[in-house]
Amino acid sequence: MLRKLLHRLAGAGRGTTAAPARVPHDARESADRLIAEGNRVEASGDLQRAYALYREAVDTAPRYARAHLNLGIGLEAIGETECAMEVYRAALALDPDEAFANYNLAKLLFSRGGHAEAERLLDRALRLRPDFPEAQVVLSRLFEARGDGAAAAAALESALKWRPDYFAAWLYYALVLRQLGRLAEAETALERALAIEPANPDASYQLALALQARGASGEAEPHLRRALASDPGRTDARAALFHLYQRQGQHAAAIEQLETALKLNPDWVDALFNYGLLLKNVRRLPEAESALRRAIAIDPQHAPAHRILGSVLLSQIRTEEALHVYEQACRRQPEDLDLASAALFALNFSESVTSDAMFAQHKAFGARLEALRPPRAAPFRNSREPARRLRIGYVSGDFCYHVVTLFILPLLERHDRSAYEIYCYSTGDTADEFTRRVAAAADVWRPAGELSEAQLAQTIERDGIDILVDLSGHSGISQLGVFARQPAPVQATWLGYLNTTGLTRMDYRICDRHTDPPGIAERYHTERLVRLPNSQWCYRPFVSVEGACRPPSAARGIVTYGSFNQGSKLSRSVRRLWAQILAQVPASRIIVLSVPEGRPQADLVQEFSNAGIAPARITLLPYLSLDDYYRRFDEVDIALDTMPYSGGTTTCDTLWMGVPVVTLAGSRPTSRSAASVLSTVGLDEWIAATPEDYVRLAVEHAADAPLLAELRQSLRRRMRDSALMDEPKFARDLEDAYRRMWQAWCESATG
Repeated sequence: MLRKLLHRLAGAGRGTTAAPARVPHDARESADRLIAEGNRVEASGDLQRAYALYREAVDTAPRYARAHLNLGIGLEAIGETECAMEVYRAALALDPDEAFANYNLAKLLFSRGGHAEAERLLDRALRLRPDFPEAQVVLSRLFEARGDGAAAAAALESALKWRPDYFAAWLYYALVLRQLGRLAEAETALERALAIEPANPDASYQLALALQARGASGEAEPHLRRALASDPGRTDARAALFHLYQRQGQHAAAIEQLETALKLNPDWVDALFNYGLLLKNVRRLPEAESALRRAIAIDPQHAPAHRILGSVLLSQIRTEEALHVYEQACRRQPEDLDLASAALFALNFSESVTSDAMFAQHKAFGARLEALRPPRAAPFRNSREPARRLRIGYVSGDFCYHVVTLFILPLLERHDRSAYEIYCYSTGDTADEFTRRVAAAADVWRPAGELSEAQLAQTIERDGIDILVDLSGHSGISQLGVFARQPAPVQATWLGYLNTTGLTRMDYRICDRHTDPPGIAERYHTERLVRLPNSQWCYRPFVSVEGACRPPSAARGIVTYGSFNQGSKLSRSVRRLWAQILAQVPASRIIVLSVPEGRPQADLVQEFSNAGIAPARITLLPYLSLDDYYRRFDEVDIALDTMPYSGGTTTCDTLWMGVPVVTLAGSRPTSRSAASVLSTVGLDEWIAATPEDYVRLAVEHAADAPLLAELRQSLRRRMRDSALMDEPKFARDLEDAYRRMWQAWCESATG
């Protein structure tokens, strides 16, 4: 787009100055006739014929500056710019006061970096002709290249004073104003440009960007569509329209834009990547995988495509394939820490990695990240007063419809504002009703999705945050680079990632004694563990929904097991244990949610069939809406937890709907989340110590109809009465932990 714009801004001037007297009259008249014919032929598009006529004009009147000027213009038209420059110099040698020759040579010199000579020529052209807006425009570009935006704007204002209908000057003026931060004036300039050329795609596109910058996405959309109507192949406008629809959650419209773009340019890697990402988000996983693999085939170094491909494979229950993708990609691009972070997240789903190996990889990641971020040298300005009101900052890319919001909202609403001031830094690009609720519950809300890592760290330090809390770890939109910069004196990680970050500059990890048993978990963390006295979670359901009063087995006479966790958590080991359970309870059946259609479902049915479990006993469902998800609990008697990645939020939802959960407490924090929830609610007898015990509990509890009936009636009450849903108590517990962290820093000799 800018190349076209600059071509328009630097249009060639032909000049009308009278010929010097030394050119014979007859020769001048003959040359003028040839020039006029050349102008006519050039206007019709026959550039070669026009060039020949200009060449003949020079031959007819070799000392006629105007003939040389037009020959230079003809040479430019056929792409011979080097020759054109020599001809312009010849014209100036014959007549130094030929304004258009000065201008035309200046714009070519400017395009080649000859700024000093170009400026001298432009100054001369403007002395000769003050009403020369084209020269003012090129001069403005020269000022901008020098970094003098104010001078560039002044030059454009001068051009527009002489020629108010100069479309290209209005358009370029808008770009300069935007760089100067004069956004409202830039928007007005673009509106003036469109008033002159309503169908111009450049102006429509730039105005759409200006509107989006001030949050008026609804007003931006028609301008983007107008730009595409004028120029359907315009990739920047199509990409902008895609991103607009994506942010609005209009997935179908966003997909349509990308599909159109890929028809025009099938090898557009960024479009393929965004297409794969969007298809993943709408659960069209096989198509997402195909798009991402094509992007990687075109650009094997495209780290984001590898990262999302790994996530797509995890969602299709292909953990080892995902780990292989990450391993190969990290080997190609060892410097890409976002890719390395995604690989660490995937390790939590693997049965083949030991706790020692997992910790070693996290620790190595932390060392690499901290090596790239020098340790903080400047002392913190935070006042070391142990009892003063503290500023707590929460950093997350998931302040939207997400489990992080599910657990953070009760805390934000219950924080003691007399002792704590709450800041939320939102690094995501999705905004919904839950985003607005989080923003309303914070004292200070900072939309930080457009900030760089350094800018976000500077913002946090400028805000004077005392305790900075990471809510993502290696999941979601990780911001560990910000924490490596140490913008706050005390830093902790909590909630989003049940494992170490690997950073020594992350002071604490907030947990509980169930997920991280004392004396055992410390060796697998670079952080100090701060265990909350009851639970590290405070549960509040997303929606209000009543559950069934009786277990389904009471009416059907058969027990139905269920799994409600993410499909990526369905390891081979847990599937084998489920088959054993179904074999020992012959009349039972199982419902498994979040199993993508196609290959994942077919593979799972085949596994059960190989173990002697008939397909009729298995119901596999893909991702469901929230209402359908909750309704499925009515069909289940006993939920079966996953391993080695246990359920957290899902376990809470399951118990809330009156369904007990059998879990196996493993050796990792991610393997003990369900055990933590069950212990907090007083259901320790549902926690198995070994795989054999897991099968035994599932089988024995299935035979205890009175117990299942009693739990269906009492589980919701038991949850309400437990620490898991005591919001004021949870807020006080966490605030007490914050106060102890702060007091420790106040007493420390460094920081």
